[in-house]
Formats: sequence, structure tokens, C-alpha cells
Amino acid sequence: MDKLWAQLIEVQSAPDPWVVGGSALAALAIVTFTMSWQLTRGLITIAHEGGHAVMALLTRRKLEGIRLHSDTSGVTLTRGRPNGPGMVLTALAGYLAPSLLGLAAAWLTDQGRITLLIWSMLLFLVCMLLLIRNLYGALILLVTGGAVFAVSMYAPAEVQQVVALVVVWFLLFGGIRPIFELQRKRRRRQARDSDADQLARLTFLPGGFYVFFFRLVGVGSVVAGAYLMNPLQ
Repeated sequence: MDKLWAQLIEVQSAPDPWVVGGSALAALAIVTFTMSWQLTRGLITIAHEGGHAVMALLTRRKLEGIRLHSDTSGVTLTRGRPNGPGMVLTALAGYLAPSLLGLAAAWLTDQGRITLLIWSMLLFLVCMLLLIRNLYGALILLVTGGAVFAVSMYAPAEVQQVVALVVVWFLLFGGIRPIFELQRKRRRRQARDSDADQLARLTFLPGGFYVFFFRLVGVGSVVAGAYLMNPLQ
């Protein structure tokens, strides 16, 4: 256990500036182009639903399971009071989770804890797998978890560093795009049961306020994450 812990907290050397910049451009391209976004958006959904699940547990709501669908949507099933702080915080956590996870991952990257970051992602995926209640969700988590495990076990340290950086930037950039998609759907009245609209029904604030808040946190996370990973500071 001592050897494993020493390996987990081992500090890697700082990446070259071109590696950080190239990883950011790669992640931005993945999020920007429609085809690559459709193929990878499910990873943001995993973080989104994971955020709902973690907050439900923290607020002592009964977590009944998570479903991930092939259209990249998802749902987290909880039971408890239909209103109150626990329900509000659970609904609030979804759209914030990818950006905040990306920010936490950026901090670990800044500290050189690449191995700890990769194994934290693996642990998160395993916990999600235990809560999944549909076959497609289990399959996508197994594939994603298998890829992360393969990188952690067989990839050289330099490759692990690049993969970690791309994932961090992808969470930061990918946390923003669904918020703009939500705004467009709400404008067309196609998202009456969105998290923002549920929050509007639970509180005295309109749904547009929550969309603005999601966007503010997302953009702030990108700025803070970029500052943390800036190789020139």
C-alpha cells in the first residue's frame, strides 16, 4: 500500500508549453466540431449525472440509480422531498459538475499529480458503474473505464500527461457547450423539464438566471483552469 500511495502522489515534471497549448487546441476542436462533439458528448453527460448523484448523496436524498442514453442524454433518479434545499442543490449540480471537475483536474495537473488524476477518474467511473441502471450506460462506462485503465497501466508517463491534459481541457470546454445548447432549446421552448426550469419551479428565480449562473461558472472555470495550467507563469 505504501508503494501504491507513493506512486499515486508522485510528482511529474511540468509539461512543455507546446504540449499544454496543443492539448487545449485538440480539446477545443473536439468540442467545436459537430461530429466529434456528438461522439464525445456522452463523457460530459457522465460528469453531469455524476454531479447530480454526488450532491444527492451529500444532501441525504435516496439515490436510486443513473441512466445514460445513446442520444447522450441521461437521468439521475433520486427519492426524497420534492422541494427544499436538497432538491435544489441536486438539480443545480448537474451543469456545474463538468466545469468544476475540470477545474479540480487542472489543479491536480498544476501540482504534477497526473497519476493521481488518472486514478481519480477511474475511481469516479467505477462508482458511476455501480449506480447505472441500464445496459447502454453500463457499456459506455466500461469502455471509458477500460480506456482510462489501459492508459494508466501501459502508456508511458509522457503519453499519460498528454491524455490527462486533453481530458482536463475537454471537461473545461465541454462544460460550456451544453449550457449554450440549453439556452437555445429554452428559447425554442424545447426544454420545459431542463434543470434550469426545474430550479425555477423550486425557487423564486427564473430559469434564465440559472442558465446565466451555469455559464458564469463554466467560463470562470475555463479562465481559472487556464491560469493554473499556464506553463509560462
